Amino acid sequence: MSTANTAADRPVDSQGMSYLVSAQRRFFTVYLPLGAFLFVLLFPFYWMAITTFKPDEELLSHVGNPFWVNNPTLAHIKKLLFDTAYPEWLWNTVLISVVATALSLFCSVLAAYAIERLRYRGSRYVGASIFLAYLVPPSILFIPLATMVYQLNLFDTRLALILTYPTFLIPFSTWLLMGYFKTIPFELEECALIDGANRFQILVKIVLPLAVPGLISAGIFAFTLSWNEFIYALTFVSSSEVKTVPVGVVTELVEGDVYHWGSLMAGALFGSLPVAALYSFFVEYYVSGLTGAVKE
Repeated sequence: MSTANTAADRPVDSQGMSYLVSAQRRFFTVYLPLGAFLFVLLFPFYWMAITTFKPDEELLSHVGNPFWVNNPTLAHIKKLLFDTAYPEWLWNTVLISVVATALSLFCSVLAAYAIERLRYRGSRYVGASIFLAYLVPPSILFIPLATMVYQLNLFDTRLALILTYPTFLIPFSTWLLMGYFKTIPFELEECALIDGANRFQILVKIVLPLAVPGLISAGIFAFTLSWNEFIYALTFVSSSEVKTVPVGVVTELVEGDVYHWGSLMAGALFGSLPVAALYSFFVEYYVSGLTGAVKE
């Protein structure tokens, strides 16, 4: 009885986050950590931007403010767009990333649904083995993949990258969708089966519409990995017109010991903006998809 009275007599904090009323506390607990996080996150983009517009004289000079541009120039952007094959690299990157992501999502949806919803013996071990395949470093996988690419006469083609990228995209995407499919009630499928729907109709008309956040999350993850992939693109492609942005910028804008820093930073900046824009538009779905996968 005394315990109940003691619990009832305790003051109830109805204000929630009332300790943030003080401006000093808000500064040290909210604004200062948030400002430090934003600085660390956005400074690389700022540095790439100012390096893009800096003339070579300022880039090589130790005089003046290194964090500002005194005489901006577009020479580095002109060199990147008109003196190199950067537009072709960008198109190759977009094409390869979109096709590889679509192929990986298609295979991942079928694999995740089969593992989580068909309830066959050993499905858990199959799911764990698929995720363990993601942990294999690409630096090891590209050795046997190179042999297959050469034997199939796919070397120095976009198809070589489109077919090899799913080897590291499908495992994680499958694991992510498995976790999200767990959050969908089985009763919905059972009702659909009673009404005469087959498994494919259930997948297309019931499961996939409910798993849109998970699909978007897996798609963003796969697209980002495809966009930034370097080892496979460096190994399986040699012609300048077939290269992707990560490989083309590094190999074509570095001549011996001469680094064209302005054009390098311009290429890196333009190559990172599409992914940043993609995240900004779908960040809510991305977080929701990850939460649905991890909480299980």
